[in-house]
Amino acid sequence: MQRRQFLKAIGGRTTLTGLIGLGGAAFVAPAFAQTGAAGKTPLEVWKDPNCGCCGDWVTHLEANGFAVRVYDNGNSAARSRLGVPAKLGSCHTALVAGYAIEGHVPAREIRRLLKERPQAVGLTVPGMPVGSPGMDGAVYGKRRDPFDVLLIAQDGSTQVYQSYNRPEQNKGQSQSLPTVEGEVRKVDKTAGKISLRHGEIKNLDMPPMNMVFQVKDPALLEKVKAGDKVRFTADQINGDYTVMSIEVRN
Repeated sequence: MQRRQFLKAIGGRTTLTGLIGLGGAAFVAPAFAQTGAAGKTPLEVWKDPNCGCCGDWVTHLEANGFAVRVYDNGNSAARSRLGVPAKLGSCHTALVAGYAIEGHVPAREIRRLLKERPQAVGLTVPGMPVGSPGMDGAVYGKRRDPFDVLLIAQDGSTQVYQSYNRPEQNKGQSQSLPTVEGEVRKVDKTAGKISLRHGEIKNLDMPPMNMVFQVKDPALLEKVKAGDKVRFTADQINGDYTVMSIEVRN
């Protein structure tokens, strides 16, 4: 492979992580990138075939604009190849744009990682904290344990990239959210979700895209139907992208 093609295949990143990923677990990534759905970010994940929470995490990513290819084995081997220390491990390992993603990392932080492009191995949520994406199903009720998303440096050290479900996060938080224009694609009253095609959501660092949101109040779904042009506000509540208010545009 010529040097220019090689650099393109790993997104122009020449870090050790990118080289390891392409040489090991990620050797199929360029082909997968070409076959991903238009507008979606390709991501590969290695997991146990019998792990339900891993599948729920994949569903979370797909609802947030990722095109996911799943391998039902090789979690531990992928973690080793990508340079994630065993002590930071979880039940699945993913690769996106040369970065390792270990465990139940929220889609929002993966998007942030791809935007900021730090020189790092990737992100991890060690263990399986209840309340993280994929570990937030009905079986857990309303339980939401605090957890941290950690940025893994190339020397194996970590720093907190983002904290979730911590009471102090809500102190002094601004109640003013920007209004966004969009179009309703689907309303799912049973699940309490709405699919919107929308413009930029600045407070979430989210570009224009199609996205599935939770709703703060199920009554909001009674106001709209598929095809409606709307104005809405959105925020992140316990890791979930959530519509806080919505109204049909005149």
